[in-house]
Amino acid sequence: MLRTHTCGELRKENVDQQVTLCGWVDKYRDHAGIVFIDLRDRYGKTQIKFNLEDSSDIQQLARGLRHEDVVRVTGEIVARPDDMINQKISTGEIEVRVSKLEILNKSLTPPFLLDAGDLPNEELRLKHRVVDLRRAELQESMMLRHRYTKLIRDYFDKHGFLDIETPILGRSTPEGARDYLVPSRVHEGSFYALPQSPQIFKQLLMCSGFDRYMQIARCFRDEDLRADRQPEFTQIDVEMTFVEQEDILNVIDGLIAETLKELKGIDHPMPLPRLTHAEAMERFGSDKPDMRFEMELTDLGEIAAACGFGVFSKTMESGGRVRGLVAPGAAEKYTRKMIDGLTAFVGDYGAKGLAFFRVKEEGLDSPIAKFFSEEHQQAIIEKMQAKPGDIIFCVADKNAITSAALAALRNRLGSELELFDPKDFSCLWIVEFPLLQYDDENKRWVAEHHPFCYPHPDDIELLETDPGKVRAQSYDLVVNGYEAASGSIRIHDPAIQQKIFDLLEISAEEAEQRFGFLLEGLRYGAPPHGGVALGLDRWVMLLCGYDNIRDVIAFPKTQKASDLLSGAPSNVDGKQLKELHIQLDLPD
Repeated sequence: MLRTHTCGELRKENVDQQVTLCGWVDKYRDHAGIVFIDLRDRYGKTQIKFNLEDSSDIQQLARGLRHEDVVRVTGEIVARPDDMINQKISTGEIEVRVSKLEILNKSLTPPFLLDAGDLPNEELRLKHRVVDLRRAELQESMMLRHRYTKLIRDYFDKHGFLDIETPILGRSTPEGARDYLVPSRVHEGSFYALPQSPQIFKQLLMCSGFDRYMQIARCFRDEDLRADRQPEFTQIDVEMTFVEQEDILNVIDGLIAETLKELKGIDHPMPLPRLTHAEAMERFGSDKPDMRFEMELTDLGEIAAACGFGVFSKTMESGGRVRGLVAPGAAEKYTRKMIDGLTAFVGDYGAKGLAFFRVKEEGLDSPIAKFFSEEHQQAIIEKMQAKPGDIIFCVADKNAITSAALAALRNRLGSELELFDPKDFSCLWIVEFPLLQYDDENKRWVAEHHPFCYPHPDDIELLETDPGKVRAQSYDLVVNGYEAASGSIRIHDPAIQQKIFDLLEISAEEAEQRFGFLLEGLRYGAPPHGGVALGLDRWVMLLCGYDNIRDVIAFPKTQKASDLLSGAPSNVDGKQLKELHIQLDLPD
């Protein structure tokens, strides 16, 4: 080993020892000829001191050191005077007086300083990710990711799960997001697909008798990206046989309890709450509500239909809804200009406007208050359970638009009004999603999650008469307003599977072509089974307290799915394309 200790290891009890450290020059200071550097590695920092009495060679080398140079130093550990102790670092009680200095590598001038107060833009940091990854925050997120991954494997091992790998090169079965395709050199004109998830293969493992499977799986989706999405991502994939929905939820409850306790010191109440999809949409307008604060949506339909405000009454006449929420204590914080900004904000979610009422002791204060009688004003206040100093916000529109607009407004107000502690964790299960959604544009039913979800036992008969009312045995785990896991009980009966395919307008012939290897597995005594997948990247993001998933992935892609570090995706030469039987037809 080139070193005897790491830069975060030495303490006062090591005083008088001779040690050798290796690392990067983090800071450089020259005080009247005495050179100090902070030497850094992933374990921490140690102050290194070069004295005036050092040899001229060492002094010359020390004065030539700059940020990010890689050095090896040997010297004696000495205690710092009491008034020079650095409480901000774990090694702050000592320093190393150097007797030998070796420069292992000189660094170019870094594109940015790691300890700068204001970091440069993300594009520059991703282009120079090697330097960016030296920042303490990113190194801590990588270490937490390692601990989390180990905890996951240990937890499932204790509960009898087998870690089994599934193929990366598979068959394209397009359903939902687009596949990444991989051309085959051997099979001319044919393509593999990178897995969007191990869904089919893990179901086949259940058919093969492996009753408890898990995998930390790499997955790929060629889709539009957001701050919490990546084209390649990692999920914690789980499947079990001879279980019901509650069995799976209980296993994941245990994982969440252990995760939050071990990594955050949080004792989250167990079991996690269960909320139906219908109730979540009615109370919060969202199937992933942030439960760290209240602010539920309230239906004002009865009052709206009877009031003198035409927008409200006409909305009710046309079959729409009027719903609202209360922003506590917001009356003095939000100016009219700020409320105009909120109106524009809900417009992005389809709302044509945003009505507001400031709540006062004597009633409601609003440009539209004159259209409401004193009786109606008091009815609104009582219905909303509002108090003086609050603001009531309302949206009048189709049900889906009121949900989307008010859900987004609720999240924004919760943050701006500081209604929750960002360090808190609130987890719950959303259950009983609709099995199908009707695609108005294409005039057909589509699967809400995927076509392998088992219908709720009470609703199977509705498949023939009213598919839109069929609930699925599917469930999402929601954490602080993020979808952190998703799963379902799977269809193990080929007859029911074909009924679903029929509703999705997938013929028996097409089903055999696309999913034949799964259907074949179901025909040979498939057991009842179900599973769930947790987004590992997103969980690490939440555990680190970040809102950008790229901060917890070592080498992430941008929102345009490009790798600024390596330059991927890139062009390939014609010889490679010819071997793969590919001819490009690009627009001029």
